[in-house]
Amino acid sequence: MINISSKLPNISNSIFSTMSLLATKYEAINLSQGFPDFDCSPKLIDLVHSHMKKGHNQYAPMAGVQSLRERIAEITENLYAAIYHPDSEITITSGATQAIFSAIASIIRSDDEVICFDPAYDSYAPAVDLCGGIVKTVTLLPDNFTINWDDVKKLFSHKTKLIIVNTPQNPTSRTLTDDDMRQLIKLTNGTDIFIISDEVYDKIVFDNNKHISVSSYPELRERSFVISSFGKMFHMTGWKVGYCLAAKKLTTEFRKIHQYLVFSVNTPIQHALGDFLEDADEYLQLSDFFQGKRDFLTTALNNTPFRVLPSAGSYFLLADYEKISDEDDIAFTKRLVAKHGVAAIPLSVFYKNKIDKHLIRFCFAKKQETLEKAVDCLSSIHIQSR
Repeated sequence: MINISSKLPNISNSIFSTMSLLATKYEAINLSQGFPDFDCSPKLIDLVHSHMKKGHNQYAPMAGVQSLRERIAEITENLYAAIYHPDSEITITSGATQAIFSAIASIIRSDDEVICFDPAYDSYAPAVDLCGGIVKTVTLLPDNFTINWDDVKKLFSHKTKLIIVNTPQNPTSRTLTDDDMRQLIKLTNGTDIFIISDEVYDKIVFDNNKHISVSSYPELRERSFVISSFGKMFHMTGWKVGYCLAAKKLTTEFRKIHQYLVFSVNTPIQHALGDFLEDADEYLQLSDFFQGKRDFLTTALNNTPFRVLPSAGSYFLLADYEKISDEDDIAFTKRLVAKHGVAAIPLSVFYKNKIDKHLIRFCFAKKQETLEKAVDCLSSIHIQSR
């Protein structure tokens, strides 16, 4: 018998897999995982086919197809007034999660400390653990999920190596402000602390607000890995294509990990994305598109006992169910899918200490008919149904 000493002993099947299986079991509407149930643009699919037929089917350059990196550089400069050289500061990755892992692995060594904000996307902490780092968490303030930067400062030590921020944030849908960026500058100036800015929903910001990117601030740009995702941008999460922006010295270390983790990313898809991005409307219209879905679900849930929290960006909104049940959020979501036919995600799974605030997360990146069916199911919930 071979004994295995797990490197991640506390990790089991994710709640996303659990809820998706329950959704299948009960033939429920799946508003749990963050993926659309509608197709990406037929134009983009045609472009992929075209590049396959042109013979673009072998390994791409390790850093990514040149035309795509050049297009990303142009867009980043136009949107955020940030200049990144396509040859030495932009890397195409196999999705954003791989980019996050590669960035963490490129700088974190044993006992280095990493500051994260709870609730947080669930890939950060395991990646830090695998690299021998230590996660220090700052809990976002109740209700509006803002950051108390004094609490961040209190966690600083001589071992602090990295701060991970996420805007628009998953799962809270909060966006960072210019003041947040100024606070981050103030805290990191004169230090050797790096930043990973997870900006996978940067093209999905609501209410006529603009995405505020770490890349727009020269003081932060030089110490930051900025990560985005075409999967979230163009409704094709299964294609797993993202990218990392970072200063030349950081990119050099990033690519040392990247080349041995995946080496290169799907070639015809990269060529197709480079062509597709020539039409700015394909990404500039995303905020309005998803805001319509957010507004529909928010209005509908406001006619139920759920209390909807503001959603400033991303695919998600949070809802408080305290008027419906005093169950913990995992038990409530399981009952929601079994009894009412809608799958959601309990917020507690995004906290290191599994804090239960009686909040659940709905994904509204769905067809209109899917959202309408979900609303019909949720409308049967009443305050007295405890």
